[in-house]
Amino acid sequence: MSTTSNRTTTSAPGGRRSARPDRAAWGFLLPFVALFLFTFVLPLGYAVYQSLLTPVRSGPLGLGPATLGFAGLDNYTLALRQSAFLESFARVLLFGLVQIPVMLLLSTGLALALDTLSHRWAGIMRAAYFLPYGVPGVIASILWGFLYVPGVSPVVELLGKAGLAPDFLGYDNVLWSIANIVIWEFAGYNMLVIVAQLKAIPQELYEAARIDGASPWQTAIRIKLPLARPALVLTGVFSIIGTLQLFAEPLVIKPLTSTVTNSYTPNLSAYNEAFANNNIYLAAAESVLLALVASVLSFGFLSLVNRKERDAR
Repeated sequence: MSTTSNRTTTSAPGGRRSARPDRAAWGFLLPFVALFLFTFVLPLGYAVYQSLLTPVRSGPLGLGPATLGFAGLDNYTLALRQSAFLESFARVLLFGLVQIPVMLLLSTGLALALDTLSHRWAGIMRAAYFLPYGVPGVIASILWGFLYVPGVSPVVELLGKAGLAPDFLGYDNVLWSIANIVIWEFAGYNMLVIVAQLKAIPQELYEAARIDGASPWQTAIRIKLPLARPALVLTGVFSIIGTLQLFAEPLVIKPLTSTVTNSYTPNLSAYNEAFANNNIYLAAAESVLLALVASVLSFGFLSLVNRKERDAR
């Protein structure tokens, strides 16, 4: 009787599982939910709160003590009226349109190459490709900065002797010099995600392909890449979010060239408003706008790829 009663509470009539949430599952999810609320929702909510405030001056000529007043959407309006802030968004979007496809193509090519190597060489090459990710972004930017500065860089010197005079830190090139640093840093990380997905493909599929006479190229195109799609989507979302958060690389390169301004990226603009101009309320508004754009692009990308998957069914 007790067995029958327990089954009744977990299964709907007709043998279908009840839609009622399992309490044990909520128990496992509770630590994640608490951490998510503390590290994501709470800072975001406080940033939204700060973005709605403004200091109100009192006394003669506004020299009296300042109090906080409700600003409504004034900080957002001010941020959107700043041409430098809007140009920073356009700059990182152009950066992402070029850098993300190049990096994902490189990561996918490296992952497919590693998947065909023997176990010993694959381990060595995997560690070598992943090594740049272990270098902090600030250190990587300093290292690459030495290779960009004329008079210091052996690369610039060698290219100069060859009759070329590249200006890696010039106005037209500095964005792609930063893209080179980002690709160097994260191509290995994305490669590992794709390799992990390739390792999860059942070996029976490869054996069936070999029996059917498929070449390694056909196996890669028709089996590996379609089944690696979840990893490609995941790395695509990570890359979109990371591109909009571009900060450390331009901040380190900035002292080397005048073409990188205080508002070169949205993140850099919010940082300078908060810690150089001491306007934390405008910085909060810019940060919230950046979070909104990142959310729209990420969910838009996921919606686009999922719609193509639904249409293919």
